[in-house]
Amino acid sequence: MSNNVYIYILIMFGVSYLIRVLPLTLIRKQIENRFVQSFLYYVPYVTLAVMTFPAIVEATQSPLAGALALVVGIVAAWFEASLFSVAAMCCAVVLVAELFLV
Repeated sequence: MSNNVYIYILIMFGVSYLIRVLPLTLIRKQIENRFVQSFLYYVPYVTLAVMTFPAIVEATQSPLAGALALVVGIVAAWFEASLFSVAAMCCAVVLVAELFLV
């Protein structure tokens, strides 16, 4: 059983290494396609959103409290509140919602 762990680690290393090395070796010149450029520009934001949004709802005792905090955070960010203000508002919404909902 312990031999399988080393095989899994080796496979993960190979995949991680290839993901980082292949673009450097295959793409030598500047990417001029606007679609590909915009796609590559937004990939980190989409990845962060995909990891963050489910965690916001599931991190609270009540999914409704997480959803309310998500809505408040989106509205506050839309009106250009600072990151600290958005985080503080979301925490306050979760605290109040969980006090009254649970």
